[in-house]
Amino acid sequence: MENNDSRRELEDFHLKHLPIKRDLREIPCSTLAWVGDSVYDLYIRMALVEGRKGCHSGELHRAAISIVSAPAQAQALKKILPLLDEEELSVARRARNHDPGSMPKNVDPALYRQATALEALVGYLYLAHKHNRLTELIQRIIGNHKQTPD
Repeated sequence: MENNDSRRELEDFHLKHLPIKRDLREIPCSTLAWVGDSVYDLYIRMALVEGRKGCHSGELHRAAISIVSAPAQAQALKKILPLLDEEELSVARRARNHDPGSMPKNVDPALYRQATALEALVGYLYLAHKHNRLTELIQRIIGNHKQTPD
């Protein structure tokens, strides 16, 4: 169950970085996904720390893994796909169709590509300084994971 304080705190959480001077469309999908992986992981960790008060780091780690795994990220992409504008869809499509080179053996290749698309979208929005939009989409993804466990 979401509460307004948790939502406001996530909305106020914006990582700062120096501006990227390159055209973001020229940055390889794998690089966008690499940045997005870290940004997404940190947003998830911040939301879990806020939403699961009293949990120890081991419990938080297990909860984070369940949200940042490739299958969970593929589901997350499906969840937000209808909310994406043309530019965001273009980034996600480009990353999903990009040949990753190597893949983990224990993950379905289609799921892995969808997870990569989500990570690239997060990386793109972060590097483009579209923090409010990034927060809005991540809030949609993690809203149901922020409740305190029984």
